[in-house]
Amino acid sequence: MYDIAVIGDRDSVGGFAALGMHVVPAESPEEIRAALQKMTQGSFAVVYITEAAAAAAQDIIDRYRDEPLPAIIPIPGVRGNTGAGMRAVSQSVEKAVGSDILSK
Repeated sequence: MYDIAVIGDRDSVGGFAALGMHVVPAESPEEIRAALQKMTQGSFAVVYITEAAAAAAQDIIDRYRDEPLPAIIPIPGVRGNTGAGMRAVSQSVEKAVGSDILSK
């Protein structure tokens, strides 16, 4: 059975524990990169990562973009939305469909 994890600052990820997700508070780039690397080697099918944390580990995320598992999905943190998550979804949809059907 696969698990779901969430990585990011403590304030952004703490509530996900109530949903049964594996919560990994990580603040520094080193902690973020180590946590994400561990999640990619384990039994995780989905790894949510705050947009701010994703910026510190973009090379790791890019390495797994075309892999079936784990799906690494940027989410907004409590400090706001940078739009990186939506851009990533838009790029994936454009790649799959052949055009940007999500733009306004």
